[in-house]
Amino acid sequence: MTRTTPPRPLDVEALFPELAAFRGTTTRLHPRPGTPGPSASSVGGPLLWPADEPWPVCDEAHGRGRGRRPADVHRYRQVLDAAWARDPASGPTAEERDLLDELRREHRIPGASETDPLPLIGLAQLYRRDVPDLPAGPDDCDLLQVFWCPFDAHGPSRYGLGLHLRWRRSWEVGEVLAPQPRPPVVGSDGFVPEPCVLHPEQVVTYPFAGLLPEELCARIDAWEEALEEEAEEAEDEDAEEPPGYQYDLSIPPGWRAGGFASWHATDPYPMDCPACATPMRLLLTVDSSEWDGGSGSWRPLEDGDRSARGGATPTQVTVGRWGELNVFACPADPGHPHRWSIQ
Repeated sequence: MTRTTPPRPLDVEALFPELAAFRGTTTRLHPRPGTPGPSASSVGGPLLWPADEPWPVCDEAHGRGRGRRPADVHRYRQVLDAAWARDPASGPTAEERDLLDELRREHRIPGASETDPLPLIGLAQLYRRDVPDLPAGPDDCDLLQVFWCPFDAHGPSRYGLGLHLRWRRSWEVGEVLAPQPRPPVVGSDGFVPEPCVLHPEQVVTYPFAGLLPEELCARIDAWEEALEEEAEEAEDEDAEEPPGYQYDLSIPPGWRAGGFASWHATDPYPMDCPACATPMRLLLTVDSSEWDGGSGSWRPLEDGDRSARGGATPTQVTVGRWGELNVFACPADPGHPHRWSIQ
């Protein structure tokens, strides 16, 4: 099934014609639960990985000998979803609650060393044929594969993300590796994606307000403040929140490729290539939610009101406390190292 983003609540270019010069596109990936194969773009599905090529691992020193088993994470979600779907009023039975407690239990890996090679989790793969706004890879590569370590324990802070990206030419892959490695345990459920097929949709997008010219940004802020004042004066508790530039008119939520990064959690800061200092461009956004819990103006038409449990979180991936991961690539040379930020 396709996914269609509803029209924006208003025409932002009619209000601010200068925005036409900054208009861009982004491809919303719309991951939804399914059974993708290695020849499909997906989140959490099997990757087109050569049988004779070593699987990426994390060898950075950090704890990896205690956590939940990935199979238990998937099973826990299945049992809980089935229980709520069967009886939204009562939820799991006593027997199911016992099973959920068992599946929630952490396990120890005897003799695990902090530097044992830890298989990374295959987070996603994107074929350029499916994703209009996916930038070109190095040397004619048409397939981007994304991995991460299932523990927040990297970098100087020891709380950073362990991310690994691999570009490849899909037509060069012969026999596909099966089964594909998985870490014995994970540090957090949010690192374990549910298998999802993608429904790419290209939509119009505009830059984060703080990166627009100062005068234009000030006018947008003033317009939003006036709308909020009008809403407060109306004293209508049932009235919907007025549309805002950041959350309704510029950058869509959810998994997407290309376009503009949001900087709603921090002030914008330069994302320059560490190899050549070229300003980098957004490659991919990994989001904890497909739409927000307020107006939900970005919720696709085909998803209806989707009040069911987990409707806005099909991948079950959680970035940070409930944010998004923006991955940047060098436009001068896509083979240069990537950078990322969490918002």
